[in-house]
Amino acid sequence: MASPIIDFLLARGSAPIHELKGPGPTDDEIALMLKIATRVPDHGRLEPWRFILYRGDVRHKIGEALAELVEKVEGPQPEGRKQKERERFSRAPLVIGVVSSPKPNMKIPEWEMFLSGGAAAMSLLIAAGGLGYGANWISNWYSDVPEGRRLLGLAPHERMIGFVHIGNYQGPAPERPRPDVSKLYADYSGPWKD
Repeated sequence: MASPIIDFLLARGSAPIHELKGPGPTDDEIALMLKIATRVPDHGRLEPWRFILYRGDVRHKIGEALAELVEKVEGPQPEGRKQKERERFSRAPLVIGVVSSPKPNMKIPEWEMFLSGGAAAMSLLIAAGGLGYGANWISNWYSDVPEGRRLLGLAPHERMIGFVHIGNYQGPAPERPRPDVSKLYADYSGPWKD
């Protein structure tokens, strides 16, 4: 029952963002990762998600904008906190935003569309690892703030599923405690009494 796919999935982990280095993926590799990311369950073939690439100089401009935004949202901040915001998008050579962009549909609820976007983000993470890159999927405070979403390129009806940071990584990814799967499932016998 040995399978390189199963071995890869069992070893999958998130690389520390601050250790993701350049060069990042090529345009062809990005196109391939996004092609893989779209092969997810999508009830009604609505494509209720899209991707935004943050790379190059724009990563630093976003950081400056976030340093200003954090003070608008939370009040005056120490220089250390502002510097942290400045570096949010420049730690890895590529950040791909996975955006939930729901489509009006009478039969398919919005939450189902959001789950499809989550599957796209996970597939993107796996595709990056499959190409030999380190990757890490996060969200953060600025994706929950209307002004943050606007400056990151989202329309008012859209929400950020997460940011997948991608770059070269020398690792394996750090291991962390994993759930005891035997405690997470049970056979269902229904509500009937014996």
